[in-house]
Amino acid sequence: MGHARRNTLIARAVLVREPDAEIGIITGLAVTPAWLRDPRMHVLHVPELVKNSNGSYRNGALSFEEALERRAAVFSGTVAAFAPDVVVVDRHPYGISGELHDGLDRAGRLGAALVLGLRDILDEPDRVAQELAGAGWAGVADMYDEVLVYGERHLCDHEVEYGLPVTPSYCGWIADTAPPRRRDPGLLVVTGGGGGDGEEVFRLGVQLSGLHPEMRTLLVAGPYATHLSLESLAPDPSTRGRLSLVRDVAGCAELFARAALVVQMAGYNSTFEALAAGIRPVLVPRRTQRKEQAIRAERLASLGLADVVDEDVPAAEVARLLARPRLLPAGALDQAGIRMDGDRRAAKAVTALVGVGVR
Repeated sequence: MGHARRNTLIARAVLVREPDAEIGIITGLAVTPAWLRDPRMHVLHVPELVKNSNGSYRNGALSFEEALERRAAVFSGTVAAFAPDVVVVDRHPYGISGELHDGLDRAGRLGAALVLGLRDILDEPDRVAQELAGAGWAGVADMYDEVLVYGERHLCDHEVEYGLPVTPSYCGWIADTAPPRRRDPGLLVVTGGGGGDGEEVFRLGVQLSGLHPEMRTLLVAGPYATHLSLESLAPDPSTRGRLSLVRDVAGCAELFARAALVVQMAGYNSTFEALAAGIRPVLVPRRTQRKEQAIRAERLASLGLADVVDEDVPAAEVARLLARPRLLPAGALDQAGIRMDGDRRAAKAVTALVGVGVR
């Protein structure tokens, strides 16, 4: 979900610079979130691959091999049909298991510049170093014309921490923003990100609602959290009056701009949407499979921009945190070196590469 979200925001920034640009978004999302429904973009879906708890991937209808074969065919066919000037890939240089390799090679031979985009934080350094030493990163320095990190070096230096085999350009964070809104002092927003693994965060939100009867609590679930309902999260009907559950919002920027309090997981997109809205969020990071969220949360907390708690924290402890000032002081992001113009800086880098990728 986060990969498609970042690329969509970059694509919108490209369209601001080049209104006549033709944009294609290739995604493995089985859903089409509201923010992806943009008539200026061609959205092409490939078979979804969902990560299991053990780190492997699966598709609900196809074998892993069949899903990879179809993903490869769609990507390579799209490259042939579009003959793109630039191809931007998020996070995995050749796809989950090399399925993008042939299409990228074809794109390069057709004259496309190739750009790899990486999150601010990837994972624990040892795990990333192991990944970089594998086949999934072989030849990246020769394949790609540019590597962009959607963050800044002082939060995570990819060469120093991970041993990245290329010198990347750091372009700041990519976050959707909304115009300033009048704050609603009675609004608590709780979000578990775009996926379906935020149930414990929502249950914490329900408990907080009970401790804050003066607040209205809005639970914002991603499009994959189809199993969640107010009935399942708050079995006692008397507790639901102050609770609302919404799905498939077009990002959280508008809600964060109005909220007084935010409790959320620590995924890339929603975390920086909260910071961009001037909120000091309480972060409840995922700590299984990957440590990306936990590392991000702890480093932002060290900069004074967030508070961090575990999923099993007592709600009363979070309530005490929420009683502290939750709006960031003016200039706090600048002072911490957190720039939120990553979409515009990435778009500038991408458009500058048109015509330089001829091999």
